[in-house]
Amino acid sequence: MTDHHASTPARPLLRRPQDGELIDVAGVAHFFRLTGEHTGGHFAFEEFSLAPGTIGARPHVHDGHDEYFYVLEGELTLHTGDDEVTVGPGHLLAATRGTPHGFRNAGPVPARALCLYTPAGYEDYFRDVHAAVSAGAEATDELLAEFRSRYQTRSHQAPGGHALDAE
Repeated sequence: MTDHHASTPARPLLRRPQDGELIDVAGVAHFFRLTGEHTGGHFAFEEFSLAPGTIGARPHVHDGHDEYFYVLEGELTLHTGDDEVTVGPGHLLAATRGTPHGFRNAGPVPARALCLYTPAGYEDYFRDVHAAVSAGAEATDELLAEFRSRYQTRSHQAPGGHALDAE
């Protein structure tokens, strides 16, 4: 009996700068460089950008995956459960399962960041929302909540009933 994996070396996957899947949802350009299809479901990796004054995600909680945000350019205002903090390049936010989080660009210039999802699968949320909006649906809070529920995600109200200031 032989182990096929041991005799056939795995090959790395090289992605060129233009390789990926662009999904524009509610003013946020999600450029998925790796999805579950590339990683056997282990993780998804995206670069996203948003214009000044854009809400990227209202406060929410994931029960089925972790998210890690790394700011490359500009500033993101991050919701951290019951507070907000504005951060710039080099800052990292780890939003593990069960932790409330959200983000927006309250700054004067576009923001660009990386996001890692583990395990993969949440990229399908963005695909679903994009398909619905492309078919004529309006990206209302109710629509987004319905799609989020499919991916073990729920909205979060901060203590005192306030979400992001820009809402």
